[in-house]
Amino acid sequence: MTEKCGVVGISLDGRPASRPLYYGLYALQHRGQESAGIVTHDGFQQHSHVSMGLVGDAFTEGDLEDLNGSAGIGHVRYPTAGSVDSSCAQPFSVSFKSGSLGLSHNGNLVNAAEVREELAGIGHAFTSDGDTEVIAHDLARNLLDADLVRAVKRTMDRIHGSYALTISHDDTIMGVRDPQGNRPLCIGELEDGYILASESAAIDTLDGELVRDVRPGELVVLAEDGSGFDSYQLVDLDDTAHCFFEHVYFARPDSVIDDSLVYEVRRNLGRKLWAESGVESDVVMPVPDSGRAFASGYADAASETTPGGADRPEDDDGVEFAEGLMKNRYVGRTFIMPTQDERERAVRLKLNPIKSTVEGKSITLIDDSIVRGTTSNQLVSLLRDSGAAEVHMRIGAPPIVAPCYMGIDMATREELIAADKTVEEIREEIDADSLAYLSTEAVADVLATDRTDLCMGCVTGEYPYDIAGEETDRPVSRPTIEAAMSADD
Repeated sequence: MTEKCGVVGISLDGRPASRPLYYGLYALQHRGQESAGIVTHDGFQQHSHVSMGLVGDAFTEGDLEDLNGSAGIGHVRYPTAGSVDSSCAQPFSVSFKSGSLGLSHNGNLVNAAEVREELAGIGHAFTSDGDTEVIAHDLARNLLDADLVRAVKRTMDRIHGSYALTISHDDTIMGVRDPQGNRPLCIGELEDGYILASESAAIDTLDGELVRDVRPGELVVLAEDGSGFDSYQLVDLDDTAHCFFEHVYFARPDSVIDDSLVYEVRRNLGRKLWAESGVESDVVMPVPDSGRAFASGYADAASETTPGGADRPEDDDGVEFAEGLMKNRYVGRTFIMPTQDERERAVRLKLNPIKSTVEGKSITLIDDSIVRGTTSNQLVSLLRDSGAAEVHMRIGAPPIVAPCYMGIDMATREELIAADKTVEEIREEIDADSLAYLSTEAVADVLATDRTDLCMGCVTGEYPYDIAGEETDRPVSRPTIEAAMSADD
């Protein structure tokens, strides 16, 4: 399976693509920290460098100089289980009779095992357990007897699931978004070429201009001289399945996804959170960094109205928005905590309260989600130990009640605190004075999207695909995905 990854593809007018690809991957580093890679083509041969680690560690100056050519693709990977070695690092590259192929994938296929078995039966040899290699092999097979567009169409008809792809076929760069648009992908214009990227933040980093999102089911082919791009709408479905969690958590706040600035979406979700479950308190405080935009919108709405929705009196200054938790950015997720005492101390290493902001105050703590509940419990305890009179918790998304099968790093159902507990039971477990989540209706309203065009399986338990043991929210029968899957990129 492929998880929260970042993909990029660039075609320039003669200028080497390796360094722009490198900078683009840096802008997408939040989407994957396990491995990074770039594949380029110089018109004669393909060049590849893929390594484990962060972008800054994966490449040296010499590596970038060796990646010749003005066209290429890149990838950052964030696996959650299964293969975590270089065999599943991307881009995946292969050479065959019709040329060289590179592929970067963000998402998760529904029928990877079935397609793999079929390809293996006709002689394809696989080197990894990932679905990215399945896509590459299927596309390579189709390219043997079809032109580029028809080959991609045949592969799209054969594979099912969630995917945003950047593909290099020799020095031709392509982008493909799955027919339901589950994972994001956009097009940008640079001074001397064009770029495809998971998020517009990568385009901004290169001083480019966002052109638009790649449409669900669309193939975009960048011109080899960087002069433009061609568009082919290969699949057109009535409903989409945009992942709402991209807006809530995964995407950078400065990115524009599906025509919405992520930061403003989160602020508006915060405003909705106040409207649905506002509570009077002295201080509105975000959990850094994920809760900041939600808390900003919540505090603005709280300053304008009372919990009942009435306008505040002119002499009422409302609530204070304050950064009461300071984050230590040098504590990574690989920090070793061998004992329970050290694990409990880890929250102190990562977050330290500002006592003057907390002591004697009633606090509304805002975060984007509660997954297992452990961190929330530690944060509430930390604020109480620092003298908080009350700690109310507000969450800018609905409760996560089910795992994600579409390629997002989400815990199993057994690990999800909301899977078998009520909101009141969760409140008791994290020891908050009150707890409230945002409704699914509020999310759809803020995104100005019909509920049927969003994938909200992790908060509803109903998915856009038929999944063994799970319910579907779509009337059309779709391929079945097994609930237990191995992991890929």
